[in-house]
Amino acid sequence: MIQTIIDNQKAFFLKGETKSLAYRKEKLLQLKAELIKNEQLIIDALYADFKKPKFESVLSETEIVLSELNLTLKKLQSWSKPKRVFPSLLNFPSTDKIYYEPYGRILVIAPWNYPFQLAILPVIGAIAAGNTVVIKPSELTPNTSKIVETILKTVFKEEYVAVVQGDAKVSQELLAQQWDYIFFTGSVAVGKIVAKAAAQFLTPTTLELGGKSPCIIDETAHLKLAAKRIVWGKFLNAGQTCIAPDYILIHHAVKEKFISSLEKEIEAAYSKNPEKSEDYARIINVKNFTRLANMLNNETIAIGGETNENELFISPTIIDEPSLDSAVMQDEIFGPILPILSYKNEEDINHIISNYNKPLSLYVFSTNHDFSQKMITNYSFGGGVINDTVIHIANPRLPFGGVGNSGFGAYHGKHSFYTFSHKKSVVKKGNWLDIPIRYAPYNGKMKLIKFFFKYFRIYL
Repeated sequence: MIQTIIDNQKAFFLKGETKSLAYRKEKLLQLKAELIKNEQLIIDALYADFKKPKFESVLSETEIVLSELNLTLKKLQSWSKPKRVFPSLLNFPSTDKIYYEPYGRILVIAPWNYPFQLAILPVIGAIAAGNTVVIKPSELTPNTSKIVETILKTVFKEEYVAVVQGDAKVSQELLAQQWDYIFFTGSVAVGKIVAKAAAQFLTPTTLELGGKSPCIIDETAHLKLAAKRIVWGKFLNAGQTCIAPDYILIHHAVKEKFISSLEKEIEAAYSKNPEKSEDYARIINVKNFTRLANMLNNETIAIGGETNENELFISPTIIDEPSLDSAVMQDEIFGPILPILSYKNEEDINHIISNYNKPLSLYVFSTNHDFSQKMITNYSFGGGVINDTVIHIANPRLPFGGVGNSGFGAYHGKHSFYTFSHKKSVVKKGNWLDIPIRYAPYNGKMKLIKFFFKYFRIYL
């Protein structure tokens, strides 16, 4: 079946229909209509998969997708126009342009934590750029994956956009095929598998991964506001967010006061009994519940720590001063557990952050401008925020992506269009003048060419 889909998409792409801007816009408008029509079904599916609150489903899934789609429809014409660049004097007279052409057949492998948003967003970018798409939604969110399939099948023929459901074996089968581009969102471990499979065919990829994203708080920060914003960013989606703060580094002088503020903000957001809160999601499955629950063993719990396997519930939990060798400090947590470590000076901060690979995000809470700037310039990370968390993902003018172990490539807004487009350089040379210096024989021309490169270097 997979090979048939690939062959059909290859034939369809070669017809050139997807290169028509009018055709792309028509299909994206149809997609928009289906998304609006099915919003409640999407929300219901997300709740059925892991009790995602309706507000969070609208905020982080349906509306962010519609916003991206509206922007794409509005800007697609200008994004796709060939861009003129200043020509080289060596090629005088000429007109130089960058053309944007689709890669061809795109494979999108989507994750389970934001199973609607992270499935549809790359599809929008790939279609906008003129490609065909095969998407594999996550098998861990069957209800959402089914509604994704229903919507896409309503809008697109399988030769244009195909949905392939299945588990890791299906992903392996898909990765064994040759694609023109692969877009993967998920864990670092699986990202390495995707990169290895892509390397066999020299296929370009975007890998949206994760890592241990630090949240640094100095003694000048507004602690109550910081606590409120961190509670929201960390426990959104029950902590199952790739850009959530993974651990806190706080100045020792304000640590106890901050923990007190965290406790108040957690209670304000989710009540004294978060398990009864309608605003708090659940862990995706038993496997991840067990992994997270084991992180609590032998740790000092400052806040929370309650678990219920039958409900896949883990309360918002704060761990006080875990060892860097502990399970909770080894890999990305990806759940509602937040370790707090204290520091006395910048050397302490550097010692801890440098212990890990480059993270997807970094957050700083401080009213000291110099300190904030030093933190965001000293460390390499995908993207971040000063005095808040997570919100950088909301601006489509900012490219979203990782660096190093947290991934490579970026998307959102125009960056999605460019990610799924090959940038083709074209020089149109004029015929009315032909400067002979470049032609053989070269006798006597060395001084002249040296002169050109020496005095006109910045214009060449």
